Amino acid sequence: MNSRPFEQQLAVITGGASGIGLACAELLAERGAKVLLLDRQIDAAQAAAQRLGGHAYEIDVADVEQVQALAERIEAEYGPVDLLISAAGIIQGAAVPPDQVPWEQYNRVFEINLRGTSAVCAAFGSRMAKRGCGSIVNLASISAMRSTPLHAYGPMKAAIVALTENLAAEWGRSGVRVNCLSPGPVLTPALQAAFDQGQRDRPTMAQNAASGKISSTREVAQAAAFLLSDEASAITGVNLPVDHGWLVATSWATFGGLRPAQG
Repeated sequence: MNSRPFEQQLAVITGGASGIGLACAELLAERGAKVLLLDRQIDAAQAAAQRLGGHAYEIDVADVEQVQALAERIEAEYGPVDLLISAAGIIQGAAVPPDQVPWEQYNRVFEINLRGTSAVCAAFGSRMAKRGCGSIVNLASISAMRSTPLHAYGPMKAAIVALTENLAAEWGRSGVRVNCLSPGPVLTPALQAAFDQGQRDRPTMAQNAASGKISSTREVAQAAAFLLSDEASAITGVNLPVDHGWLVATSWATFGGLRPAQG
């Protein structure tokens, strides 16, 4: 098996300064890609890029014109982008009733998570389509697939799944694959902060998964790398859960919960 399947390929990762985006950048770099990290946290992005032999750019993905201009700049400076991971996103915060979600917060979740993903895909994916090749992975969430009290975050992530399907069909004949990951709980700095602030309960979250575990950022990155790779050449338009079985386990609560480990 080729340990460097992305050799000589250029990869753009939004949200690459931390969390899932950083884990994706690390794994793609290990496997031969030249990584470009795009993030608002430019100091952290630059430190990571230097360590990975790549480069960093400061960007707010909600600024559509800024995204378009940066796509043009990157192509001029480095050449065509082969791989794109759109991982930039923010969490909602407190799980409050819909009438208690501040509209300012709701709009920001929309601007970063949905409009930002759309802008990034449009800027980089359209260029891939014109060249006739490329692979994209968007980050959604299991909250896109089940009801949750995250009345801003969940609907935006569901829209990312729909966006992914639309783009996969739009660019399929142009040689561009577009797929989506829906992680369950992932041990990111944002989730750790939620644990620390009492907004989420770690044992409860873990026990609601079939495996009883919470995903690491590396596990999500491995799924992203697979979807980007030639090993997934026949896969486009899918939404792949990476959730340690949260989706299949939660309905068992109606029957008293999951059975304990055997043996």
